[in-house]
Amino acid sequence: MRRVAYSVETKFKAVKMKAEGYTTKEIMCELNIRNSTQVKTWWRWYRKGETYRFSQQVGKQYSYNKGLVELSELEQLKLKNRRNQAEIDIFKKVQGIGKEVVPEVVIELVDELKHRHPVKLILEVLNVPKSNYYRWKNKKKTEDTTVKKVKELCEDNHYTYGYRKITALMNQASKQPINHKRVQRIMRENNLNCRVRIKKSKRRGKAYYLTSNKLNGNFRANQPLQVLTTDITYLPFGNSMLYLSSIIDLYNGEIVAYKISDTQDQSLVNDTLNQIDIPEGRLLHSDQGSVYTSHAYYQLCEEKGIIRSMSRKGTPADNAPIECFHSSLKCETFYLNNELNNSNFIVKDIVEKYIENYNNNRIQQKLGYLSPVQYRKLAA
Repeated sequence: MRRVAYSVETKFKAVKMKAEGYTTKEIMCELNIRNSTQVKTWWRWYRKGETYRFSQQVGKQYSYNKGLVELSELEQLKLKNRRNQAEIDIFKKVQGIGKEVVPEVVIELVDELKHRHPVKLILEVLNVPKSNYYRWKNKKKTEDTTVKKVKELCEDNHYTYGYRKITALMNQASKQPINHKRVQRIMRENNLNCRVRIKKSKRRGKAYYLTSNKLNGNFRANQPLQVLTTDITYLPFGNSMLYLSSIIDLYNGEIVAYKISDTQDQSLVNDTLNQIDIPEGRLLHSDQGSVYTSHAYYQLCEEKGIIRSMSRKGTPADNAPIECFHSSLKCETFYLNNELNNSNFIVKDIVEKYIENYNNNRIQQKLGYLSPVQYRKLAA
């Protein structure tokens, strides 16, 4: 479409009608103006004090330090004053700007001053190309979105995941992969690091075999229910002491059976074992606790065809998988959130929900960042 040149008088009349309250459509009809954008542009120039642009040629883009001869002395003086004021405002905010300007400072400065000065003028004073500014701004926007997503994932998982697991979750949810070093930096800068539990010192006990240690530190299995470990842990968080007996499958780290009781007796262990059908000839490892060295436990294992294995005396490392699970359970619930002095009912509810989430949702690096149940189903 051929461009139409309107006279300076027409432009001033359009601006005057706009100031008097006429609509853009009424102005177009009255002055025979084809495009509504034309009226809006003239009105914007008028509000910014750029009426000198009314006398410019059609399609001419005015830029600072160019074309000043086209302006009257008064308009030139206004333009110079405006630039001087912008420089004063900018240099009040940032002292001693050199040849290199930090992108974050430029973005923050433009956001703060863009309501008082044109973005183009601010960037010119800072000697920053527009292309650089908008590239920095888009990069910052992407970074802010990434930081927000990392924060959400850390919060959803109660700050129990390190940067490797958070990276895996990010890559599972997005088609655009993210590097683990970037996630690590974001978590470090925003204080989102995993709240690790205090490491306990290892105390090696004297080898004393009631039943030989057939597991011998080999915490791997090739199929479900091939190798299992069991143990009892204290739950001193309710009205009275509670005890959790659980069995973990070393194939995928899944808790396949558990029971909570207010007494640490033989029925606690036997009832836990009776919850699952373990194929004959499979290995079940435990420590040398009295409930595991009892005749009742021995007889139950014989009836089920289970091969028993026991840790060395005073050596929890021999039963590391179940010990680690019990430690994580208490650290990530009761200790981390100060869940103390609750009723026994609440304690049981917390433990049950944790185990359900642990089996179905909690990802593990050794399982390819899948949960135990997901890994078992995928392998099947």
